[in-house]
Amino acid sequence: MAEFKDRGSKFIAYSFPVNTIDQAKKQVAALKKEHPKAVHHCLAYRMGVDGSTYRVSDDGEPSGSAGRPILGQIDSKQLTNILVVVVRYFGGTLLGVPGLINAYKTATSLALQLSPIIQKPIEIAYTLHFDYQQMNEVMMVIKQYNCSVVEQTAQLFVELKVGIPKNRLEEVIAKMDDLHGVTYATSLVE
Repeated sequence: MAEFKDRGSKFIAYSFPVNTIDQAKKQVAALKKEHPKAVHHCLAYRMGVDGSTYRVSDDGEPSGSAGRPILGQIDSKQLTNILVVVVRYFGGTLLGVPGLINAYKTATSLALQLSPIIQKPIEIAYTLHFDYQQMNEVMMVIKQYNCSVVEQTAQLFVELKVGIPKNRLEEVIAKMDDLHGVTYATSLVE
């Protein structure tokens, strides 16, 4: 969270990690509850490995004066899976479009400077099935190639949902093929 003031107006910027549009909507709803007297809740988000899912909202401000400057700051840092909401309390003086662009851009920039940036490898989701006795062999491959375990269920047979780093996918699949009785398939990540 970061705050920027200009001629009486207060701009409070919040950034959140998000993976789905639903998560973004919940964060925005929570902020609207937290700041019910604010006149605007402007936002931008970008999601996905390729960053193709995005949205901007000026929430009543002049067109292009809030959402686009917020998204511009997200893009300048080459971020994805992020939502930034800037809450504005009106101070009585109109700032004009250039003043609004500057205020939303500055508030967002300050918030992003204060937010920890987490770099994650691009992973392909797989589900592995194998006999419980093979757990050690499978886990050695998982650790060796920095795969992440997303979910695990074990009874007589084990089902592991894993994320395999995209750049190591062929190597991991070759190792799994070497382990007799291990089956795998791509799966959807939530």
